[in-house]
Amino acid sequence: MAIKKRNKVSAEFSMSSLTDIIFLLLIFFMLTSSAVQVNVELPESDSETVAPTDMAVMIKKNGEVTFNSQKVSLKNLEKRIAFEVRYSENKQNATVTIISEVGVPWSKVKEVMSVAARLKLKAIIATQARK
Repeated sequence: MAIKKRNKVSAEFSMSSLTDIIFLLLIFFMLTSSAVQVNVELPESDSETVAPTDMAVMIKKNGEVTFNSQKVSLKNLEKRIAFEVRYSENKQNATVTIISEVGVPWSKVKEVMSVAARLKLKAIIATQARK
């Protein structure tokens, strides 16, 4: 009597096509995420606390930037802040307060935050009073 071998059905799944699909999805999301523009409204707060500030940068909706009530371009802002910090008495705890009007693109606020980060300063974003 001959013993028959049983053919077992393999329950394997081919992963090669799945990795291709995941790779294409990754590329798609990377390309589309850089094209998306984020508009974020300023946060609102009930707090009455006023943070100490050494320097104030105001960004208006029309693109005008002021540093301590003087008009300045975004290109010259870093030089002006560095000059102010150099002659400041409070070099260790120098703080830049960023005040922006409603409707200012978040990218402008981010540029000012990047300037403060490059100069190793603290940056505070002023909040709106809750309505």
